[in-house]
Amino acid sequence: MDNYIAYQPIISNKMQKTMAYELIYRQDSGSLYNQNNQDDEGAASSIVSFLSQLDGSSFLGGKDILLTFTPNLLLRNIPNIFDVKKLIVQIEDNVLIHPETLEILHQYKKRGYRMALVGFTFNNRSLDILPHIDYLKVDFQQLNNDSREIKNIISLAQKLKKKTIAYNVNSPEARGKALVLGFDYIQGESVADMLRTKAYKMEKLQSVFFQVLSEITRPQPEFDKIERLVSMDVTLTYSLLKMVNSAYFALPNRIKEVRQALTILGIDQLKQWIYLLSFVPDAGLSEELLKISFLRAIFCQKLSGFIPDFPASSDEAYLLGMFSTLGVLLDVPQEEAVRQLPLSDEIKDGLTGVPGQCGDLLGLCVAYEKGHWTKMGRFAEKLNVPTHIIAQEYFESIEYVNEIWGSVMRGKQ
Repeated sequence: MDNYIAYQPIISNKMQKTMAYELIYRQDSGSLYNQNNQDDEGAASSIVSFLSQLDGSSFLGGKDILLTFTPNLLLRNIPNIFDVKKLIVQIEDNVLIHPETLEILHQYKKRGYRMALVGFTFNNRSLDILPHIDYLKVDFQQLNNDSREIKNIISLAQKLKKKTIAYNVNSPEARGKALVLGFDYIQGESVADMLRTKAYKMEKLQSVFFQVLSEITRPQPEFDKIERLVSMDVTLTYSLLKMVNSAYFALPNRIKEVRQALTILGIDQLKQWIYLLSFVPDAGLSEELLKISFLRAIFCQKLSGFIPDFPASSDEAYLLGMFSTLGVLLDVPQEEAVRQLPLSDEIKDGLTGVPGQCGDLLGLCVAYEKGHWTKMGRFAEKLNVPTHIIAQEYFESIEYVNEIWGSVMRGKQ
C-alpha cells in the first residue's frame, strides 16, 4: 500500500513568515478524513509506522505541525506520538458529531495540545466546541464573496482571543483580500502564488549569499562548498548561468551546470561577481518561496533517475525544479523568464508547460507538493515512476533541504 504525506505552509498574513505546516495525508483507499473504523485503524497504523521513520524536527524545519484527526484516531491516542509543544490537533465536523467529542478534546487540552477547527461557521456544534479551540480555520474560497460573515467570524475570534487562519487562499488577489479582512494567518495550494514579489531584478537570499562571500574570501576556498551553496539558491544559479553564457565569455557551447560555470569563471572572477552582487539591494524575497525552489530541484533530480529514457541529465532535472518558480520571483511571465536561460529545449519546454516528459516530471512534483494525489498518480503512470518510491524520495528531499538550510542559517549567525 502506498502512503503519501505532503506539507503545506501556513504563513503570517502580515509578516509573511511560516508559522506552521499542515501535513496532508492520503492512503490508496482514499482520504484520511472519513469515519470508517477500518480505514481509521489502517490510517493510524500507517501514521505511526511511517512517521516514526522520520526525524520530525528535520522534516518540518522545527515548525509546528497541523494534522487532522478523526474521532477514532483521537480515541486511539495517535496525537501522543507527536511533541505536545509542536502539534496542533486539527478537527472537522466528523469530530463534532461524535458523542464523546467534548471529553476527548478536554483531555487533549489538559495535556497541553492546541486545537484548530476546520471550516468554522456559526452553528451550534461549532459554538459548543469553541472553549477548546485555539485556531479557527475559515474556507476562504467558500466564503470569499461573503465579507460580512468573515468579519463576524474575525470579530468573534478577537473577542475570544482565538487566532484565525484563512485556507484555500490561492491567488495574490485572494491574499490581498484576506490581509484587508484581518486574518492572522493564510494558507493555500501554492505559496508561490500567494507570495509574489515585485522583484524585476535578480535577488539573493542573504544567508546563502553571505555564506558564499565568506567562503570565497578564505585563503583556500572550498570549491565543493561554493558549488553547493550557489546550487541551493535559485537567483544565484540563474545569475551565474546567464553571465557565463553571455557574449562576454563567447563560449562555443552553452553551459548548463553550476560546477561547469564556476570552473569557467574561476575564483578571481567569482569574487568580482559576488562583490558586485553585494551592492545590489535586497528586496526581501520570501524564504519559503526560495526553499520551495530548492526542494523542487532536489525532488525532480531524485525522481528523474527512475524514469526510463528521460531526455535530460540529472543536473538538468535539478534546474527544472529550481527554475519552476522563476516567473514568480521576477514577477514576469514564466516564458519570458525562461527564454534567455542556457537550457536544453526539453527543459525549457517543461518549464513553460509544453507537453513532454520534463513537463510531466515537474507536474508530478508540484502535484505531490499540493496534495493532488490523483493528478500525481496520472503523471507517475505516464512516466513509469513506481508510486511506492515517491513519498520516500519526497521525505528525503525535505530532510536534505532543511539540513542544508539549517546549516546556512546557523552560518549566518
